[in-house]
Amino acid sequence: MLHRRDLLLAGAGLALTPAAAFAAKPLEADNPLVDAFVKEQGFNGVVMLGQAGKPTYARAFGLADIEAGKPASLDTVYGIASISKWLTATTVLKLVEAGKLSLDAPITTWLPDYRADTGAKVTLRRLLSNSSGVPNGFMSAAKADPTVLTFELPAREAVRRYAEGDLAFEPGARFDYAMTNWMIVTAVIEAATGRGYADAMRTITLDPLGLKDTDAGPAAKASPRLAAGYAAVAPPQRRPNTTLSFMTASGGYRSTASDLLKAAHRIFDTGFLSPASQQALRTIEVASDSYALGGRIRTLWVDGKPYPAGWETGNTAGYRSVLGHRFDTRTSVVILNNTSLSQKTLDLFADKLFGAVTPA
Repeated sequence: MLHRRDLLLAGAGLALTPAAAFAAKPLEADNPLVDAFVKEQGFNGVVMLGQAGKPTYARAFGLADIEAGKPASLDTVYGIASISKWLTATTVLKLVEAGKLSLDAPITTWLPDYRADTGAKVTLRRLLSNSSGVPNGFMSAAKADPTVLTFELPAREAVRRYAEGDLAFEPGARFDYAMTNWMIVTAVIEAATGRGYADAMRTITLDPLGLKDTDAGPAAKASPRLAAGYAAVAPPQRRPNTTLSFMTASGGYRSTASDLLKAAHRIFDTGFLSPASQQALRTIEVASDSYALGGRIRTLWVDGKPYPAGWETGNTAGYRSVLGHRFDTRTSVVILNNTSLSQKTLDLFADKLFGAVTPA
């Protein structure tokens, strides 16, 4: 069954096929489907389509800084929020390949001072799939004392304070999008490599993939090309974007559309990851949420046939993002926004760009 917007766009004569979206045209050629969406939603941001890591369509719309009147451009940097989880999962898999980590060993293997009874049950597989049962002590602490949101800590200390409570459920029993999963992952990466998390990410994943515009850290040190994040545009209302270092794996990275397009191709399509790691990255661990390791695996219905796709999304501080990648055609969609559009709206738009509809 088509969504109402599918019917409206189809009625306007807009093609809903992958061939139309990914046709070989000049990068900034008109795309009726994109143009209609931009007009309907008042979209600010970047839309990029590509195949095998190379853009086939790329345009920037609206403003990166509303108050300054600074237009968005193809090299504007946006917060990518939970797409950070997918990049972190990739780093973990590289460390598994190197024999430094295991997806199914207890986390006490690398964090021997972690609480023994629960640490013996929790594994990286469960942490990377948000199904560990580890409680979210950070949110309860922040509600009790908002200054916690500004209090920097080493990753292992953050784990000790916020992620060693009683399990909320048995590992693997259900899905829980808890930030504390990723605090533990951060501490494990640091323990296994002997490096800080950001340095390990840069050396193991970001630099080898050529992701020169993908970074994290204090906003004050961010690229001057970073877009401002907004809760509202009329009048402009900025949203603060404070991410402590031990929260980075969960959602602290910033990137460009070009870097994300490149990452999708290199990670999913090439030999950057071993076949075993590829299988792990594409295997759904929590069926209720179609969640694998660090991201979702969705089924796109195109012309009545199902096609699997990697699907990463991000939502933080006014930034919204989608990175979708079809495995069969190696085509990708990247959408970056800085004005708090709803994630569902962006997901449905990405579906249309792939020519996908919701089946009856």
